[in-house]
Amino acid sequence: MTEALNGLDWAGIAADLDAFGCAAMGRLLAPEACAGLRALYREDAPFRSRIVMARHGFGQGEYKYFGYPLPDPIAQLRPRLYERLVPIANRWNAAMGLPVRYPARHAAFLARCHAAGQGRPTPLLLRYGPGDYNCLHQDLYGEHVFPLQVAILLSEPGRDFTGGAFVVTEQRPRRQSRAEVVPLARGEAVVFAVHTRPVAGTRGTYRVSLRHGVSRVRSGERLTTGIIFHDAA
Repeated sequence: MTEALNGLDWAGIAADLDAFGCAAMGRLLAPEACAGLRALYREDAPFRSRIVMARHGFGQGEYKYFGYPLPDPIAQLRPRLYERLVPIANRWNAAMGLPVRYPARHAAFLARCHAAGQGRPTPLLLRYGPGDYNCLHQDLYGEHVFPLQVAILLSEPGRDFTGGAFVVTEQRPRRQSRAEVVPLARGEAVVFAVHTRPVAGTRGTYRVSLRHGVSRVRSGERLTTGIIFHDAA
């Protein structure tokens, strides 16, 4: 897993995040790891809660939040991805004039979350069937929010499912929204802004708001794991 992270084009990822608010990262999980995480969805023990999206107006489909301890691939990736992304997060906050700075290690950031009453883990598995989709949204769970998160596709497009594209929209002041679609293969990841990012304008840097979702699945079953770095209240 360390080798996979070291092999990513981090300079390119940072450039795409700065330009678009999202970036395709490349492959993070092998097929065997994807299959292992997909199989967990049939179990109850690894999870703390299950959400049926239609009950809350979130879309159609469902997802489950993992409990602690997290499954091994997620437990390994979460702190290592955080350490790679924290320089971008701190640079963004500085550019937007926000006072919050994030510690270099994920454990220290989680301690900050837990001290504020945000102690529930947020990594999750999402499952979509034919006709399911995820409305555009932001994953905000309390006062402490890490501004980037990662999603990894666990199913193979064209074989396991059709449709179901990952979508990010960005709303700039006094402009129409812009959409970005990120194609992914099984095991590949996308990193994206949770809620805002800085944009350089003619009169200085300003903030834009982003939301993400999944378009309608046309056939089959699509499973994804989401790695959110802040815990929930």
